[in-house]
Amino acid sequence: MRVVVVGAGFSGIGMALALRRAGVGDVVVLERADDVGGVWRDNTYPGAACDVPSSLYSFSFARQRSWPHRYARQPDILAHLRRLAAPVRDLVRTGCEVAGASHGPGGWRVRLADGSVVEADVLISAVGQLSRPAVPDLPGRFGGPAFHSARWRHDVDLAGRRVAVIGTGASAVQFVPHLRRVAARVAVFQRTAPHVLPKPDAVTRSAPLLGGRVGRLGTWVAGEALTFALTRGPWSRSVVEAATALHRFWRVRDPVLRARLAPGAPAGCRRLLFSNDWYPALTSPDVDVVTERVTGLVEGGVRTADGVVHEADVLVYGTGFAATDFLAPMEVRGAGGRLLSDEWADGARAHLGITVPGFPNLFLLYGPNTNLGGNSVLTMVEAQIRYVVRVLRHFGGRPVEVRREVAEAFDAEVQRRLRHSVWTLCRNWYRDGERVTANWPGQVVEYRLRTARADLADLRPVGG
Repeated sequence: MRVVVVGAGFSGIGMALALRRAGVGDVVVLERADDVGGVWRDNTYPGAACDVPSSLYSFSFARQRSWPHRYARQPDILAHLRRLAAPVRDLVRTGCEVAGASHGPGGWRVRLADGSVVEADVLISAVGQLSRPAVPDLPGRFGGPAFHSARWRHDVDLAGRRVAVIGTGASAVQFVPHLRRVAARVAVFQRTAPHVLPKPDAVTRSAPLLGGRVGRLGTWVAGEALTFALTRGPWSRSVVEAATALHRFWRVRDPVLRARLAPGAPAGCRRLLFSNDWYPALTSPDVDVVTERVTGLVEGGVRTADGVVHEADVLVYGTGFAATDFLAPMEVRGAGGRLLSDEWADGARAHLGITVPGFPNLFLLYGPNTNLGGNSVLTMVEAQIRYVVRVLRHFGGRPVEVRREVAEAFDAEVQRRLRHSVWTLCRNWYRDGERVTANWPGQVVEYRLRTARADLADLRPVGG
């Protein structure tokens, strides 16, 4: 059985480890960059850290029991990933960007950007949802250094300079407090104010205690409770909204600024953020919060809808990722040459977030409708890895696909449950048009049970 895994982040490395333990010998992991690590290799902006407690941020089969902080920093997570990858490092081919893949009588032909081809019986996508930075298409030209937070320019000296930041998402909440310590002035352009909760961080002495079974269980239960609160209607969300409002009141004493920082959407509609220094940074006298809409760029500045040009020497985009594009820009063709992009013309979907009808032996990790509003996505990915190994063991690598009626019934259920979720109440990166394509509508425990007990009769062999 020949297996190709695309991507060497948490999902890809976890999959490779599971395949090796299962005795699958012919495995290659294709990674476009020059090292493993995925988003934790790419996101090196100052202050980069996880907003999931460290005790939940490793696989159960390769648990890291002690972290320097309760919420691990990027260098510590990347170091963990490199250690995790060590036993399968021989399977990883770096500098191999996948341009496309097509399924035919001989299996999958995976085409690389350099024109070479890798053949496989099984294709597993582990590219994730947060790998392609989204940069707004603004008219004009800035002129000075401009970069996305996921492509941080460490060669640009920010000391004593005026920095413009477009976006107030999870990355900006982490790097803006660091910028204001070195820059002469920071202008934060806010389209939508986020809900922010305090971050109960801790350092060395207490962090190892959280890695024990009791600590992990308590943290996991708290994550499930947060997911419940964000998915069960206004009465439960109101508790979260009250907590964010109290945090904002305590941290922002200026009533005018506090009003500008008040979210206009329900808690959880956009990503709920955790920070102890976001509001203190915005109240600093050398930080401006601009709520006028950005309309364009000029040489050395950012223009807003009121006609004002905000002068700046450096521009940083904290505008998130093209999460709903999933496998893009790869061109994937299944049975009969059907394009995956055509299958997903009105929004991505997959049975259990893993398999797509008409695409034999294609498996997705962290695929459609497997993201979470709370808790650790690694618990979802681990369930997907176990499901894939179970399928491969049962069918021996023979080409199989999910029955279309099964996939359609699952998708209908998921979308029905999501119609009443908080994620339909505002514009966010969880949606593709009217469909919520990123998030799971229930609890982690439900998903783990459903993948573990999934009926393999839902899949059918193809091609004889």
